[in-house]
Amino acid sequence: MTSNGLPELPADFLFGAATASYQIEGAVHEGGRGPSIWDTYSHTPGAVDRGETGDVACDHYHRYREDVALLKELGVDAYRFSIAWPRIQPTGSGPANPEGLAFYDRLVDELLNAGIEPVATLYHWDLPQALEDEGGWRVRTTAERFGEYARIVADRLGDRVARWITLNEPFCAAFIGHAIGRHAPGTREGTPAIATSHHLLLAHGLATEQLRASAAEHGRRAEVGITLNLDRLIPATDSAEDRAAVDRAETLHNRVWLDPLLGGTYPENEAETWGELADGSYRRDGDLEIIGRPLDFMGINYYRPTKLKDAPYDEADPDRRTATDIRVADVPFDGVRHTRMDWPVVPESFTDLLVDVQRRYPDLPPVYITENGSAEADQDRTGDRVHDSERIDYLRGHLGAVADAVKAGVDVQGYFVWSLMDNFEWAFGYDRRFGIVRVDYETLERTPKDSYHWYRDLIREHAAKRV
Repeated sequence: MTSNGLPELPADFLFGAATASYQIEGAVHEGGRGPSIWDTYSHTPGAVDRGETGDVACDHYHRYREDVALLKELGVDAYRFSIAWPRIQPTGSGPANPEGLAFYDRLVDELLNAGIEPVATLYHWDLPQALEDEGGWRVRTTAERFGEYARIVADRLGDRVARWITLNEPFCAAFIGHAIGRHAPGTREGTPAIATSHHLLLAHGLATEQLRASAAEHGRRAEVGITLNLDRLIPATDSAEDRAAVDRAETLHNRVWLDPLLGGTYPENEAETWGELADGSYRRDGDLEIIGRPLDFMGINYYRPTKLKDAPYDEADPDRRTATDIRVADVPFDGVRHTRMDWPVVPESFTDLLVDVQRRYPDLPPVYITENGSAEADQDRTGDRVHDSERIDYLRGHLGAVADAVKAGVDVQGYFVWSLMDNFEWAFGYDRRFGIVRVDYETLERTPKDSYHWYRDLIREHAAKRV
């Protein structure tokens, strides 16, 4: 055990922190950036709590040097950031925007000068609005445009960025955005949402080809992965009905991604899960081969488990069934603490998920935990210090769960805390704080919380083992 109370992790285990472009950058009208679906959605009355937007966010576009200095003091090995597609191609196609590329040039150079590895995510949900106007992820051409965008970025940054993540949490983009309607573009759809999931996977495959082609052409190294927010799904009872409900939910949340990526197949229970909505009209011969290009690593984001029971179809709109209406309902977790997101804190479920994924997919590549963290009230303060002991307990428990998974044989090679700083938390606006650095949204002043110092000390202790 370490002095932080954690089981030992491998000496070469990587520690990092993560953010996303729309959540922190701001400057939405600067540097030639075009509008994204999140600009449109956040400015739609009633879409985001209190009408808040990412127009300014944390102003990282202007303050990135200050934020890299925080990362350097934190001692992380790597920083996972995302590139805003509309900064590179304001309309999602055509020539690159020089000012957009130059911003990420400066960020990458600043990280390298600080001794921090840049890990770039190509898509963290900020689709250029012009592509949405042409059908968005519902249509195949958006996946093709994404491959072109990936090549532009790889040709420019690939001399300094060696580790790439194509997509972040395609579940959220496809189903929360296109079926639940709580994320951009804010629609409630059936077959088009399932088509979106397929085209996102196709975009991943096409981008993977372009990232590797660029690296080969320039004599560079490129490691390519994808980040999924996999869910640990638990039946409310041992009844056949509740177990069948979990099986359907496994397809919606996990198998729709993992089976094509790692198994070369589509989920076998699609018909049971979606019925006539999964008509396959969006698929073409050869798509599985493109999607299933070998991965160098798998990114996994994890926050909490979900307990489910069998339920009837949603009767609120029986003539308009969406892709997330699969006859399941959430059941509350009793007897455990819940975060500010009302998510149950059950660290052992993280170990269970990782071990189960390894069992189901024996060819699982090395894993990086690309997001894990908790939103807390952060109300215990002394002067400018934020005493976020609940967040520290959450991180300690979940890092311990990762260590247990490693001990059980899962090849987890790194961990990125979510998030470096408080930021725009999508439809919740600025109310939910995930950061280990507090952001005062009036002054934009950054203040490291107790969790920042805890994580810094943990990283330093671990780094001492490498010497």
